[in-house]
Amino acid sequence: MQRKLINWIGLTGIIALISYTAAVIFSPMAYPGYNWMEQAVSDLSAESAPSKMLWNQLAALYGICSVVCATCVSIYADDKKISSKLFRIGIYLFTIMNWVSSIGYKMFPLADSGKEIASFQEVMHIVVTVLVVLLSISSLICLIIAGSRKNGIKGIAIWAAVAFMMMLIGSAGTGIVPPAYFGIVERFSVFAAVGFNAVLGWYLFEGFNIR
Repeated sequence: MQRKLINWIGLTGIIALISYTAAVIFSPMAYPGYNWMEQAVSDLSAESAPSKMLWNQLAALYGICSVVCATCVSIYADDKKISSKLFRIGIYLFTIMNWVSSIGYKMFPLADSGKEIASFQEVMHIVVTVLVVLLSISSLICLIIAGSRKNGIKGIAIWAAVAFMMMLIGSAGTGIVPPAYFGIVERFSVFAAVGFNAVLGWYLFEGFNIR
């Protein structure tokens, strides 16, 4: 296929995944005493976290690339009328989730890493998280159903199902596992959305010609 600019922009989803992964892996080096098995990823970027500067450097491409990728996927899907209306609704919801995540977490970052949620800013951080999770789950369910139908994009349905299971493990696991392992299951949720965005970016790069 002859790729246009919008197809090449799909690679920003993969760049976002690489940037986010680098931040998650290497930011703890600047946070003495950080326990990745116990603490949330958001602790690394909290206002009082010693790793905040390193996190911002490593994750610099994550936020903008995620939004750009998801937005371009939506524009392409709408313009080319990719798959069914339900499929495109799923894509739109996923794009809205990326915008809410990008703007919401910048407006309401955690004030103190690893501390009890008490202030208005910290409560709003949790509200943003809830919105992100709900939008993510809604979009994935739409994509699973749409992709499983006749003439649906089966590959995206499978990847959406994988991301959905990861989110369930993360959401349910945080309330089930001992606090010492909170960080492990929480990472299933955070990487589900970032990883799926990279998948959509690759599909955009290939012009949605992968089934």
